[in-house]
Amino acid sequence: MTDINPLAEGNTWTGARWYDLVDSATGSIRRVFLWQPPGEPPKEGWPVLYMTDGNAVIGTAIDAMRAQACYPSGTNVGWGLLVAVGYPTDDAYDPFRRSWDLGPPPGQSYPPFWEGGKEVRTGGGAEMARFLLEQVRPFVAARTQVDPAHQGLFGHSFGGLFALWLMFTQTAAFSHWIAASPAITWEDSFLLEHQARFDPGAHRLYVHLSAGEWEGDRLAPFQEGKEDAAARPADKTKTRTIAAAQQMAAELADLPGVTVEYETYTGENHMSVLPVAVNRAIQKVFALI
Repeated sequence: MTDINPLAEGNTWTGARWYDLVDSATGSIRRVFLWQPPGEPPKEGWPVLYMTDGNAVIGTAIDAMRAQACYPSGTNVGWGLLVAVGYPTDDAYDPFRRSWDLGPPPGQSYPPFWEGGKEVRTGGGAEMARFLLEQVRPFVAARTQVDPAHQGLFGHSFGGLFALWLMFTQTAAFSHWIAASPAITWEDSFLLEHQARFDPGAHRLYVHLSAGEWEGDRLAPFQEGKEDAAARPADKTKTRTIAAAQQMAAELADLPGVTVEYETYTGENHMSVLPVAVNRAIQKVFALI
């Protein structure tokens, strides 16, 4: 049986409890944030939203939940568990580790983020998936009652790529899949090979894809006239964040048992979209109707 005792634990100022868990296979330490609603769980257990990039999203998710679930008749949002996987750091991100964890296999190698740093590698998504499903889930279930049939996964950017890859390869893992600004075209669009083989079978899934308005062909107003303005269109053409997400949503909508929505967030760029997308994940996963 997997050892799920935390190496360390503490509280965040947002009201979540954090636990540093040791990966049983690799020895890597990841920080798991857990926020529980007030009161007793429903008879079927709490619905759960799991999130990647835990350090960056847990505070926003808690605020969005607390502001809406207390007024369900006006928001259509009910209470649920929030679980976010991040790293033992005070920063919003650990870019080196998230590149490995959220980049699905086979992955590639890239130059260091900074001079003298380590080579950046992707391709550790299977390791992250195993940790999430085989260690984090039992860890959460040991602390409160959860509804195994109502669990969602949210990811942004690389996290969105990871979520979609996991959906294509382990379809039964979650009932709700939320991918914001997913890096669909990353590493020569290898994700599309998984999509081509995707068969939801008897599973009924909800999928929400999204991107910010300024992730399309046009530059954001604050980018116009800057020194790098001329170079940006080529990168936009390569990443195709909006177009790729729209196309995937349209194709998934043709599959039986899959309910799909796509949304473009007005006025948002690749990073500013994050709190908007986290809020939408709350609204979709914990919707009462």
